[in-house]
Amino acid sequence: MQAMILHAHGGPLKCSQMPERSPGPGEIRVQVTACGVCRTDLHVLDGELPDARLPIIPGHEIVGRIDAIGADVSGLQLGERVGIGWLGHSCGACRYCIEGRENLCDRPLFTGHTRDGGFASAVIADARYAFPLGEAGDDVALAPLLCAGLIGWRSLLAAGEGRRLGLYGFGAAAHIVAQIARWQGRSVFAFTRRGDLAAQAFARQLGAVWAGGSEQPPPEPLDAAIIYAPAGDLVPRALQAVRKGGRVVCAGIHMSDLPGFPYRLLWEERQLLSVANLTRRDGRDFLRLAPEIGIVTRTTRYRLIQANEALADLRAGRFEGAAVLVP
Repeated sequence: MQAMILHAHGGPLKCSQMPERSPGPGEIRVQVTACGVCRTDLHVLDGELPDARLPIIPGHEIVGRIDAIGADVSGLQLGERVGIGWLGHSCGACRYCIEGRENLCDRPLFTGHTRDGGFASAVIADARYAFPLGEAGDDVALAPLLCAGLIGWRSLLAAGEGRRLGLYGFGAAAHIVAQIARWQGRSVFAFTRRGDLAAQAFARQLGAVWAGGSEQPPPEPLDAAIIYAPAGDLVPRALQAVRKGGRVVCAGIHMSDLPGFPYRLLWEERQLLSVANLTRRDGRDFLRLAPEIGIVTRTTRYRLIQANEALADLRAGRFEGAAVLVP
């Protein structure tokens, strides 16, 4: 099989030919048809996440078809289309797993970080963490739902039911969440990089009632804000933008250090919280609802061997929505 492999933090990925593995007990092999490129992949590349494994094949927004099934696997069939996301395994025995919070598992494995991911023509996955996708929809369009959509969904739930929602960083996750929020009847306020008029126009196309730079205050107080950009200095700005009792959710897996800020920004029962990873229930709930919402993902296709180019374009913000690799 062909794979783009990270051998040392700082990049680049190197294209290699590898023998295809056979799935072990509880595993499936999936022939990859599309794999989204996520900001988390940049954090993997840059060595910003703990417990790194090298060499590693990145990629955790995987769509493909099962072509081999290991022993002790039930409920999946050869040829079935499935999605594979970031959470690749949880122990099932720690207090968090027992409490139904497997996203906080003490001994997890993460696709594309601590087990090989989807920047390849095939991937081995724990069958319990594969989501059946059915036959509706295009593979490339579905790929961003496997992380940008799933973590966006979890962060939206964490933000509560407020009607005025701010989204800081209008990339892959925000362009999906904006559609969900509008479907729910909320008003979306989009915050982009300073002067990024194209992203602001894109946000308005998706129904945002206001779009501006992240340094700007919104025209009215927000009920909640979600920060997708990995910039810690956005936290005090978002706290300043939400009303009394409002909520700010940090949705990234990594963020630069938070600056000091006056207590008055947090006072009056404002809340600051983070979301971590996702659960299989998040995946099932969101993927069941996505067709009803009618989510349309904006994607830019790259060939698998263009993975380094896709990552560089993501870092520079050179496309709207999400990048997707196609083997």
